[in-house]
Amino acid sequence: MKVSIGEAMRYLRAPETDEPTRAMVEEMAEALEKRVTPGYVYRVLPVARSEAGIELIGSGILLPGNLARKMLDTCDTAALLACTLGAGFESLLRTWQVRDMARAAVLDACGSSYVEAGCDAAEEEIRQRFAGKYLTDRFSPGYGDLPLSLQGEILEALNAGRRLGLQATESCLLNPAKSVTAIIGLSDRPQAAKIRGCAACQLKEHCAYRERGTTCVLEEWE
Repeated sequence: MKVSIGEAMRYLRAPETDEPTRAMVEEMAEALEKRVTPGYVYRVLPVARSEAGIELIGSGILLPGNLARKMLDTCDTAALLACTLGAGFESLLRTWQVRDMARAAVLDACGSSYVEAGCDAAEEEIRQRFAGKYLTDRFSPGYGDLPLSLQGEILEALNAGRRLGLQATESCLLNPAKSVTAIIGLSDRPQAAKIRGCAACQLKEHCAYRERGTTCVLEEWE
């Protein structure tokens, strides 16, 4: 797993031609990769549908709303996923916040890219394990009309506290901060992309989500 230099540059709102910033990103990405490896866990569960939403059988989780219904429309199973950089990243970040705030900011951007790389690795492992299945875009609590409150339920279903040291706060944020929970549908049919990436967004240079190291859904789910 590697930090995407281009993605970290975008988190920093730095143009590709900014060579000094790129050099600093490459420096901090290398430091991060030497100290931290993203950890992830996932669980693939059968899907059941009702008027109340999408049930992930065996987890006790019900996904309400239109986002889950549309994303999992043709899926008979779905994967719950949690990925984190863990406490090691936060320790490294605190060290650089004392030594050099500019490099700490760059490290934070690299961390946002790196946890997504961990999610990509988990997704690829799922794809290989379930050969012949077609994966949906991954989507997370807080996207569209999917409640952020599902964070804790996903962590509990994955036993992520014990396995990754990952917890949800009372406000449903993840701790450690550079962490992600997500859902990926598995279908017998090819899946068209439903969630477009940040590169397609006209607001990407002034996005509050990206400043927090996350993304939004760019389709209407109403």
